[in-house]
Amino acid sequence: MERRVKLKTINPHITCKICGGYFIDATTVTECLHTFCKSCLVKHLEEKKTCPTCDNIIHQSHPLQYISFDRTMQDIVYKLVPKLQEDESRRERDFYKSRNMPCPKDITQNHEDDNEKVMEAHAESDFHRLDEQVNVCLECISNNFKNLQRRFIRCSSQATITHLKKLVAKKILNGIEKYREIDILCNEELLGKDHTLKFVYVTRWRFRDPPLRLQFRPRVEL
Repeated sequence: MERRVKLKTINPHITCKICGGYFIDATTVTECLHTFCKSCLVKHLEEKKTCPTCDNIIHQSHPLQYISFDRTMQDIVYKLVPKLQEDESRRERDFYKSRNMPCPKDITQNHEDDNEKVMEAHAESDFHRLDEQVNVCLECISNNFKNLQRRFIRCSSQATITHLKKLVAKKILNGIEKYREIDILCNEELLGKDHTLKFVYVTRWRFRDPPLRLQFRPRVEL
């Protein structure tokens, strides 16, 4: 016999302990596996270095390196909570509208038919070229590395710091597999490997004029 479970009995497992709402961009602390909204956790870690739930120290100097987006948890939340994803999309559009900026999701939706045609015609092509784009300046801040021949790049806002590490590794270390030997920073703050460029642009660069200026150096063991 099928047993129905009320949503309120599951709520403690799918709500953020910081804001009290359902997880949005669910992000998990890799050490203790406690999960929070990404924006809530990042804001918390700007002032403290401990997990909001268990109070364990995540990392003394670079806690953002030890948190990770939890796609499975976010998918579960969206499936369990009616209209949550739609409401969040609406709030995101309102956010961009209040700043007179186009919402990337609306741009993608407006070109949905064109995208499908492009994807059919170019099965081997780069599907991220129609994403929101970010202008980036990558500068070396170490005498042990040489600067990139081309410091300015333009790429998808969904690209992560790991993608940039692999780019730098390929260009200056002659091997993508050496990307773990590189740190990337913004405003002298070490960036987490799973951070997207859009996230860095909003939370670290704080909507200042482009390009988004990032620095790279040999990895510092902490």
